[in-house]
Amino acid sequence: MLELYPEILERDGKKQFAVLPYEEFLAIQQILEDWDDLRAIDEAKKIDDGGPGFTADQIRKELGLG
Repeated sequence: MLELYPEILERDGKKQFAVLPYEEFLAIQQILEDWDDLRAIDEAKKIDDGGPGFTADQIRKELGLG
């Protein structure tokens, strides 16, 4: 689990902002990107109709890449 060390900034006695070290921000950003990728994969699997797929080699050949 990612440990966070935010600095909480207040205005008028109420919490307004959380400031994170840059490395923690980058780690959170990567986690969110990975989660978004996993969500996209799950959605793609849900709409998979079971039809024939293509191998990477077939796609490269079709695109003239190999």
